[in-house]
Amino acid sequence: MESIGAPDARPMLLVLRALKLGDLLVAVPALHALRRAFPAHRLVYAGPAWLADIVGLVGGFELLPAALDTPLAVTPGTVDIAVNLHGRGPESTALLESAGPRRLIAHGTASGGPPWVEQMHERERWTRLLRWHGIEAGPLEVRLERPRVSGVQGTGLQASGPPGTGAPGTGARPAAVVHVGAAYGSRLWPEKRFAAVASALDRAGHDVVLTGSADERDRALRVARQAGLPDSAVVAGTQRLAEFAATVADAGVVVSADTGAAHLATAYQRPSVVLFGPAPPERWGPPAGPHVVLTQAELRRGDVFADEPDPALLGVGVQDVLAALRGLGLL
Repeated sequence: MESIGAPDARPMLLVLRALKLGDLLVAVPALHALRRAFPAHRLVYAGPAWLADIVGLVGGFELLPAALDTPLAVTPGTVDIAVNLHGRGPESTALLESAGPRRLIAHGTASGGPPWVEQMHERERWTRLLRWHGIEAGPLEVRLERPRVSGVQGTGLQASGPPGTGAPGTGARPAAVVHVGAAYGSRLWPEKRFAAVASALDRAGHDVVLTGSADERDRALRVARQAGLPDSAVVAGTQRLAEFAATVADAGVVVSADTGAAHLATAYQRPSVVLFGPAPPERWGPPAGPHVVLTQAELRRGDVFADEPDPALLGVGVQDVLAALRGLGLL
């Protein structure tokens, strides 16, 4: 257990979800419920090491670096309760069973769990699993703690929105975050369209910030140049995950495809316009709030791993996004 800190006398509750940022964020309501239900346990989240910053923002959990094809770095018999928030497949269940937990919380009759329902929102899926096992849980508890680091804030323009929309104590107008990247080509809205939206936000007086990963920096720079923005507007590839989260937490608005950026906007209740392609918003979309979902569902092909943008995403035009921003009072 050296990889998750010093030895601990408390019984361990181990949650497996060895997936990406958005997958972690839709599981946050279930994680909050587990923390409340087992206050005397050591809470461990088994997932990718790069998510450590965000796992720390859930509250009470520590991260155990884990992958589905690698044995868990725990001594068999030290896990009291194992919770499968990864999926329903035999691989994830077997990985948890190899840790020898006293109790397994998972889908399927073998663990006394509920049957898997394919067409269900992900936040509801995992809280339903807990309720089935007698743990009180609801799907709307999406909040995260704010990172204790600075993100990108406005450049000093006076905020025009309601109190609390900018960085605490600065009086600055919050930045408009345009997140240009996505994990798969199926979710990549065209650069030219992102540039048109960024340019409109800039002309409306917003401080536009283009975010993304290191691999997406060149794409973000191209978008900035097409929008007539300076390279300094691009922070893609320059931020740690905690700094990225802080940037979203202080944002005046977030424009993004269905990615971790959109889920962070949900966690921090920041206004957002979210563009959906292969994944249906009925399963992955934000809850009610200052969020607008755009897609052309009738065009959806649904291949998440495709190299080309899904037709449902391409069916969303620049004018659709601008209309959504106007509806949020931001243009």
